[in-house]
Amino acid sequence: MEGIKASAVANIDGMIPEPVEPTRPTVAPVDYRLAREATLQAWREGDLDLGQICDAQPELRRNAEFCGTISSRDCPVCEAERLVEVTYVFGPRLPKHGRCVTTDKEMRRLEEKPSTYRGYVVEVCNGCGWNHLARSALF
Repeated sequence: MEGIKASAVANIDGMIPEPVEPTRPTVAPVDYRLAREATLQAWREGDLDLGQICDAQPELRRNAEFCGTISSRDCPVCEAERLVEVTYVFGPRLPKHGRCVTTDKEMRRLEEKPSTYRGYVVEVCNGCGWNHLARSALF
């Protein structure tokens, strides 16, 4: 009888999968194009004035000028400047106010760390001050 119990336990142990290392959460990125278009439509219809949509803070404008990536899209408000994308990352061992990521190498280094980070891409016009959250992602 004890032999049966021992073999049953051995069979059960073989059925239990080996522990798997935890993986990062798989969360789809969020795109804010619909909110962007709603804001622009409200401005075009006169529900928002220029001061309400072209209100980029000085630090955001500096980061756009010195750390951002120039996009291929023109500003939807002034149509005179190219939009610049600025990426901010928040997470463990980063400053409370986040970190402005300036290079692909820096982003890859963060992606390789075992911690989970949240990244935000903001589009900015250095001409008129238009700014809007373009997308965010958990990585």
